[in-house]
Amino acid sequence: MTPKIRRVVKLLSHLPGVGEKTAQRYVLWLLTADESLARSLGAELASLRDELGPCERCGNVAEIRDGRAVCDVCSDSKRDAKVLCVVARVHDLIAIERAGAMRGRYFVLGRLLSPLEGIGPEDLPLRELVARIRHDAVEEIIVATPPSVDGEATALLLKRELAHLNVSITRIASGVPHGGDLEFADPITMGRALTGRRAL
Repeated sequence: MTPKIRRVVKLLSHLPGVGEKTAQRYVLWLLTADESLARSLGAELASLRDELGPCERCGNVAEIRDGRAVCDVCSDSKRDAKVLCVVARVHDLIAIERAGAMRGRYFVLGRLLSPLEGIGPEDLPLRELVARIRHDAVEEIIVATPPSVDGEATALLLKRELAHLNVSITRIASGVPHGGDLEFADPITMGRALTGRRAL
């Protein structure tokens, strides 16, 4: 294996779910595939961080236009701003969107409460969440954190921290398997979990 291939394999091996053998297979395939594909992929990857960033309103992935990053969901005037769905990660937002059952807007926490990993309440964007709720005059908060130990702990923290706002706080139903990630739930299960949400 040439030094160049070793370097690219090492870089690709950092991707989630990609081991050294898979990375090597990708590199060798790109070397034998249509040259324009490898060049297009390289160009898109090179500009990825320049053209995309976190939405300044919710934390979703957004295209940067005129120095600002506002995602498609936040800029959609047909969305119900009175309903705010709080998720842990962008992956979860995408899973909920795929289900097509959510017509409100989102707020991405970016992480879950996890004392074992040293992530406490001060590490979550709670002040920004409260500001968003007040700014949009939100009437219902849907807590859509994963049904895991950390997800449940985060849901309880949100209930406690948002109680003074006098808004309805609901939790997605348990159609999603306990301990599972929302991104792996099929659209029907995710839709039922949203429809069957309960008061938190």
